[in-house]
Amino acid sequence: MGILAEIREDIRAAMARDPAARSALEVVLFYPGFHARLAHRLAHALHRRGVPLIPRGIMHLARFFTGIEIHPGARIGRRFFIDHGMGVVIGETAEIGDDVTLYQGVTLGGTSTRRVKRHPTLRDRVTVGAGAKVIGAVEIGENVRIGAGSVVVTNVPPNATVVGVPGHIVAFHDDSNGAIQRLPDPEWERLNDLDRRLDELRAQIAHLEEHLAQLHGRHHDGQEAPGTAAER
Repeated sequence: MGILAEIREDIRAAMARDPAARSALEVVLFYPGFHARLAHRLAHALHRRGVPLIPRGIMHLARFFTGIEIHPGARIGRRFFIDHGMGVVIGETAEIGDDVTLYQGVTLGGTSTRRVKRHPTLRDRVTVGAGAKVIGAVEIGENVRIGAGSVVVTNVPPNATVVGVPGHIVAFHDDSNGAIQRLPDPEWERLNDLDRRLDELRAQIAHLEEHLAQLHGRHHDGQEAPGTAAER
């Protein structure tokens, strides 16, 4: 497929996934994710040919204008869409499949300082929510959804939904029929148990306070008025 055909696919992907997009011209003129992807295509082609400095310079300018930082070495598939995009960072050895969506503030980062595969691999149709961090040479399977603000540092199997810090799987979904199978969440269940226990303790304290108040009232009712014993 030619470059122009891929660019048209990017435009259609933006219009399909962003209900705020009103026209192809609006995407071309005002969508920073589209602009960053255009710049990356050129920078990546030069990077693969071993051209020094210029690929980094292209992406440096793209970051200045879009707020999106993509290393020229990152490999990105078709119909890639970054919604809003400010603060998105994609590392050198990151690999992104087709039909992937990233929201603002997403980081595909690395932990190793060696020149090895150190950034995530996102398979087809992955969605990463705003502010989420996917760190290290982990693999995110097809159709995975990563919730906003999550931190993922381990591999994720296909069709899973991941949330939390650190990220953990809370459900599996089937895009073909929309079925969702939710998994037990031990952390959430423990919080619910603590909340129930707290309510029980509050009720017990209230009962004790009421009982002490009754005892205090009976004690005062049983006391003789001052001077009564002397009069007798």
